[in-house]
Amino acid sequence: MASSGEQPGSVPVAGHEEPSDHWLLQQFQEGNQDAATEIYLRYARRLRGLARKQCSPVLARCVEADDIVQSVFRSFFRRAKHGYYDIPEEGELWRLFLVITLNKVRAKGDFHHAAKRDIRLVTQGLPPDPLLPAKLGRSEGTGAFLQMVLDEALEQLPEHHRRIVQLRIEGYDLEEIAEKVQRAKRTVERVLQQFRVHLKSLLSEDEATET
Repeated sequence: MASSGEQPGSVPVAGHEEPSDHWLLQQFQEGNQDAATEIYLRYARRLRGLARKQCSPVLARCVEADDIVQSVFRSFFRRAKHGYYDIPEEGELWRLFLVITLNKVRAKGDFHHAAKRDIRLVTQGLPPDPLLPAKLGRSEGTGAFLQMVLDEALEQLPEHHRRIVQLRIEGYDLEEIAEKVQRAKRTVERVLQQFRVHLKSLLSEDEATET
């Protein structure tokens, strides 16, 4: 039984029974940020080790394990907030975090090995946007951040839309993409335009969080 000083919905303190992942996830979805902190502390170290182990030496020179871990948690909490995740009462979040981390590492590896991986290609040929060029023109210190946001934006797309954007990132023009995906050029343009708007919203969201 909780002590009289314990607030309803708070994470049990030392000396109490350790809360299950199922309970923590429910608490987070109900707005308890202490539960989010507990989930992070419970898995961040293991995920950092996993990210380091899975990154090739070449990829490790381009991407920090901490960046991958932060991206994993950001994706997880964003989706968990909207009820996309659930686990059995006695289940653990580790397998879910494992899958998300492996996908992040794989996506970053594909991104860095692409023949042409300049993020500006996503917006090439589309109406000019006053926000994206400024952000994309920042110093190299923001490169990992931009790639992380791009990875997350791609993960949220349907498979056929993701393919269109990835082809654009690799340097294919609109006609080549339309031919490869068997879609009208107008459809390709619309998908890229929608992605540009979505990417802009993610960048704006993160900028607002930083300020």
